[in-house]
Parts: sequence; C-alpha cells; structure tokens
Amino acid sequence: MLTRTAALFLVLFVFAPFKVYPEVVQRTLPNGLQVLMAEDHKSPLAVFQIWYRVGSMDESFGKTGLSHVLEHMMFKGTKKYGSKEFSRTIQRYGGTDNAFTSMDSTVYFQILPSEHLDLSLKFESDRMANLLLREEDFQAERAVVMEERRLRLEDDPQSSLYEETEAAAFRVHPYHWPVIGWMPDLAHLKLEDLKQYYRTHYTPNNAFIVVVGDIDPDALFKEIEKYFGSIKPSPPPEDRISQEPPLDGERRVYLDREAELPYVVAAYHVPTLLDEDGYALDVLSTILGGGRSGRLYRSLIYEQKVALNVFADYGGLHRDPYLFTIGGTVAPGASDAALEKALYAEVERLKEEPVSDFELAKAKNQIEADFIMRQDSIFSQAMTIGRFHLLKDWRLKDRYVENIRAVTAEDVRRVARKYFDRDKRTVGILIPEARQAQEDGKGKEGR
Repeated sequence: MLTRTAALFLVLFVFAPFKVYPEVVQRTLPNGLQVLMAEDHKSPLAVFQIWYRVGSMDESFGKTGLSHVLEHMMFKGTKKYGSKEFSRTIQRYGGTDNAFTSMDSTVYFQILPSEHLDLSLKFESDRMANLLLREEDFQAERAVVMEERRLRLEDDPQSSLYEETEAAAFRVHPYHWPVIGWMPDLAHLKLEDLKQYYRTHYTPNNAFIVVVGDIDPDALFKEIEKYFGSIKPSPPPEDRISQEPPLDGERRVYLDREAELPYVVAAYHVPTLLDEDGYALDVLSTILGGGRSGRLYRSLIYEQKVALNVFADYGGLHRDPYLFTIGGTVAPGASDAALEKALYAEVERLKEEPVSDFELAKAKNQIEADFIMRQDSIFSQAMTIGRFHLLKDWRLKDRYVENIRAVTAEDVRRVARKYFDRDKRTVGILIPEARQAQEDGKGKEGR
C-alpha cells in the first residue's frame, strides 16, 4: 500500500495544468537569421544568446578543434572594437558574458540589464561579419586550447576514458572526435583553416538568436533588424555524414592511467528526441539513474556495494543520434567486472520486467519537476528554447512534458529490448596503473 506521502508525490504533477513558459515570438530576417523572443518581466534583466549551427560535428578528419578555437578567437575584436572590449563594456554596464562550444553548436551569450540590450546587438552583429583573425592571436589562443586539453582531458582519467569510449563508439560519424579536438590536429591547424571555417559557418542563415527577459518583442526585433539586417547570407555548408553504421559486435576500450579506482562506462547507440522512442528512453534514464532512488544507486551502491557513484544519461538533444550511457566508479574492494555485471543485470531486468506504476510515475514526476524548475531562470528558459530549436523547432519544448506523461511501462521495456543489445554497445574500462603493474608482475612470476 502506498504511503500518504508517496501517493501525494504520484499525483503532484499529474493533474497540474501545464503552462509555465512565456510565449515565444519568432521572426526571421530576409537574410535568414531567425529570432526567438520571450517576455519575462520578473526582473529588469534580459538574456541574449546567439546560436551558430556549428560544432565539432561540422569539422573534418585532421581539422578537429576548429569550432572551439574559433570561439576563443571571437573575443579578439574587430576593426571597430578592440580585443576584449565587448566583455569589458558588458561588465561596465552590470552584465556578464561568455560562450561555449559543443558537438552541435557554438553559443555566445550575455546577461545584462534589458535597457542595455543594444550592446549585445551592436557587438554580436559586428563580430558576426567583421572578426579580425590575426596570426599572433591565433598562435596564442591555440596554445591556450592545447593547455586546456591537457588539463581537462589528458590529466583527468575518467574524461580520457569517456573520450576513448566515444571515439570507439563512432568510427565514421564526426561524434568520433572530442569537442576540444585531438592534440596533433590542434598542433597543425592553420590560420587559413580558421578563416575559411568562419566564412562558411558564421553567417546569419546558419544562426538564430534567443532573447528572454524584460523585453518588448516588436521593438526589439526592429533593433535586431537594424544591426543584423545588412549582413549577407552565404551558401549553406556542404552535407556531411550523418549516420553511424550499426555496430556488428561489442567494442571494448581499456585505458591504463594513474587513478585511485577503476571506472566503467557502457554506451549504446540511440535515436534523438525526434524519434518516437526518445521520450521512453528519457524516462528509462531516470528510472536507472534518477538520484538516490534510482535503480543503479539502490542496487549497485546501497545493496551490492560495488560502486562508489553511478550514472545513466540519455543524449537525446543532439543534432544526430547519439548515445545512452551508464556506468560508475568502482567501490574500494570491488572489481570493475563486478560493477559491469551489476550494470548489465539492471539492464536485463528492464527488458524482462515491466516497471511498476509507482516507479514509472515517480520517474515522470522527477523529469517534469526538473523541467519546470529550470524555467525559473531566464537563462535556463533561453537554453531550453535554444536546445529544442537546434534539434528542430523550439515548439517541441511545449510538447515535452505531454510526451513524457504518455510513456507507458511497456514503452520502457520495448526500448530497453530494442537498444540495449550486447552487440550494439561500446564499453570503456579505466584500470589504475598500480593495479595493472601488479597484474603484470604476477604474470611474469607465473612464467
């Protein structure tokens, strides 16, 4: 029998009316630049984001890391405005700015008092068309990125393992390489590579703007048209490979590194949220990895004590089909084999037994609560609009919760059976060097 608290939890969102977002107004300039605007007058602030449809998936073999290096160069100024003048001006008016590069996009953003939004329009439009790409800046920023790679990936064993596992999972699709690029490629990039990449991808018809906050959409669009309207579009980038061929058997990666504990990750190829199976996979990831009440935590950490931490993640918002990953850090005294076996046991259980009504409702409520809570911030609102629009259309966000609510226990079992196949997975194992040396020593004694 359900406790009163549990029962309340089950119905908390099921009957709640679902309308927590401000309306999005979409306009498009003649040059192809799309503009998505949402009013939120809770505070006199606004978020301005410009999304370029270019990330590491748009690079090519031998030229990896271009997207991220170009992101760094975008802060080096134009003929009109000097290096870092954009950031200093935004800060002087009480705002903040930054940028990030992913596999699928490169995004620049500012959070500032809405009365100064014209600063974003003035600087972003200028660097979309007139960025200065100088050899001395390129050399300096490339060195910064190479150092960033050493610190964030090569000195981080778990990140290194994830990079190697991803590379093994994708042999043809550009998701094969990391966003930051391979070190040898970074070392051989040329300034001309960057100039060509900028001319090809930083165009109004390959970008869209998201603005959320204390704005008047009609007045703002006129200002955007004034600043961005004269920038000419360019031919769209060439088509690239968009599908990874199916795996023909399990792939395994072993990485020996200086580390305290072994680490395991298993990756399965899955479709994006545009596929009818996407929402069931989203629910399934919460059933497995949804915090302390998730199956992986309860079974692997609390009951079997084979893991120190665990995770389950569905990458459904990528432009192309990506991965569903599960894994964790091996607990002291346990083995990577024991953790791996326990992970697959939970996967098999999902295939064989339908999840209970309570567990299904709890997972849906967790997803819905998290989705709604994120809308409390204008930055998160802009990110949600941007991520769904990058996938296909910002309107998908308005159907997200409805589609999550429609997932059934049979849907969860069906997608588990469809995608969690041994022959379709890639497994990465991090082996601490000390243990590997010990095993090698035993091997020699045995001989």
